[in-house]
Amino acid sequence: MSSEEGSSVWGGPRLAVSKLNWEARHAEAIELADRLLVGLEDPQEVLGVLLAKLSALLNTDRLRECPEVIDEAWRVAQGGGVAPADLGEFHALAAFFAHREGSLERCVTNLVRGARALEATVTDVRALRPWIAMAVTYSYVGFHRHAVVAQGHAEQISLQGTAMDRRLATHPEIQVRHAVWLDQRGETEAAKAMLRELLVKLHSSDLIEMERAYLGYAAARYAALGGHGDFDARELLNGGTEPFLESEELRRLGHAALAIAEYRPAVALDLLKGASAADTRLGSAEVPRLRALAYVVQGDYAAAYAAAREVTVCFAKAADPVYDLFVDGITVRLDFDELRRTLTRYTDEAHTDALTGLPNRRHLERYVDELGRSDGTAMLGVCDLDHFKEVNTVHGHLVGDQVLGQVAAILSRTMRSNDFLARYGGDEFVIVLPGAGPAEAREIGDRLRAAVEAHDWNDLAPGTPVSMTVGFAPLNEPSGLAEAFRTADLLMLRAKRQSGEKR
Repeated sequence: MSSEEGSSVWGGPRLAVSKLNWEARHAEAIELADRLLVGLEDPQEVLGVLLAKLSALLNTDRLRECPEVIDEAWRVAQGGGVAPADLGEFHALAAFFAHREGSLERCVTNLVRGARALEATVTDVRALRPWIAMAVTYSYVGFHRHAVVAQGHAEQISLQGTAMDRRLATHPEIQVRHAVWLDQRGETEAAKAMLRELLVKLHSSDLIEMERAYLGYAAARYAALGGHGDFDARELLNGGTEPFLESEELRRLGHAALAIAEYRPAVALDLLKGASAADTRLGSAEVPRLRALAYVVQGDYAAAYAAAREVTVCFAKAADPVYDLFVDGITVRLDFDELRRTLTRYTDEAHTDALTGLPNRRHLERYVDELGRSDGTAMLGVCDLDHFKEVNTVHGHLVGDQVLGQVAAILSRTMRSNDFLARYGGDEFVIVLPGAGPAEAREIGDRLRAAVEAHDWNDLAPGTPVSMTVGFAPLNEPSGLAEAFRTADLLMLRAKRQSGEKR
């Protein structure tokens, strides 16, 4: 394979799947990945093919299939021997999936982890695609400054590689999305300058197949803003070997932009009728912004003003989750600090649950034994999360782990200072309430349930609310822990049945 056709980024099975992605042949890429995964054993190759498959699934909006691939990729990554570049790409793609699911918290968490993994890879040619994946996700979320920096890393790395590497790094969608964002917020001249620079600098032969539609949209959008130049937007928009959702959206909106430039507002508005502002990958404000431009050409200034107001509303709605995430992030940080202070006495790793930082089953047994020797009375509670399997099924086990960690923090800050909390296993937690009787235990249990249910789970696990059921039993000698746990567990199961949940 010649240097013009090949790429120094990867080789072997991963390259075969990735090339189909670059050519926008995503369905074929997924089929090839599935065939290859049957016979692959090397963890690095398995992870590479899984990431290429995940990229294809995301590009074709097959989101329901993503959690299983993400979980499998994470399992392989956790096995060790994974290059930082691959770990960075994993987090970038997981962030993209979280964004498409509507979870900004998970998206940003993965972006930060991905950036940390890639910090030492700015001279590693294997990190080219991971940095591009980071740039694309940053761009989709609206973090344009971070997107530009990430793409800059990719472009610098590509200078060490082949012609294909340089084509991969030339991702006009980053600049196009940045430019339309500038125009949407009122910086139209800056947007025009950015689009013109992009159109002068790039030719379709500089790009991989799936990026050519973005160059076409740049030309169409530039024309809609009154820009002039010999840029064949229609050829770029109508090209492509395998149309997929993203290219179809660019084509529809691009032709609407061209109709605006050609003073055919009725055609533009007709094309925009079927465009969903919520689903566009150019920002939720792009469709109303194009409508506003069309109405201006049509001379309907009242409608143009209404569309412009819709653009403003879209920007406000996009900003709200970021503000909420800031507040929630500070809250989580305080919860973590409190949890860390509470658990400083649980430093023995043999007695600590690695996921939540809580005491584990072994530590629980030791604590109960010590409590029994001191003749202390207590109530033991078994807490089980409701519908937790649904969280893992819909969002993947990584999200499930995050939910467990958050539940641990919520329970820790809600309990009394002298109560004992442990993770027993799976989605079960055990609490010990020294000196408490049945009535007080019920009161504390109600408070714990309410705290878990009151938490806003929609950003972490959209559409799958998290709740908890608790059962209590006296912790008395000589029956001890085993009998108290069995009784509390049965009471918890009975409460679940009464609430209509099928375990």
